Amino acid sequence: MSDYIALIHKTSRSDYGVSFPDFHGCISAGKTIDEAKDMAREALTGHIKTMLDYGEKIPHPSSLDAVMADPENTQAMAFLVITIPEPKPKRVRVNITLPEKTLRQIDAMAKRRGMSRSSFLVHAAQNSIQPKE
Repeated sequence: MSDYIALIHKTSRSDYGVSFPDFHGCISAGKTIDEAKDMAREALTGHIKTMLDYGEKIPHPSSLDAVMADPENTQAMAFLVITIPEPKPKRVRVNITLPEKTLRQIDAMAKRRGMSRSSFLVHAAQNSIQPKE
């Protein structure tokens, strides 16, 4: 999960506006702070989904210190931390060739662990790719 900072802006003649320093152009608003918070989560989730659909890279969250050091952000009346779950990776179907005996062994081990063949192969691959601590 990633935590992104949302800045709340308000003037006497406006609703509560929300902007995201890490996502220029992603804005939202609400009549109350609670509504602004809910709308901010929805706006950011949609913005990130659109970025992913277009193959754009999602920025790492900035720290509050970094956000508040930017002079453009000093007019904010408050800040929120919006937590966005990591997007599920796109799944791709592949066709591989294995020795028949190896495939039987994979299927047997997957069954013993209560996994599908695909889940077992992904788990085995991830375990061999990730460095041991």
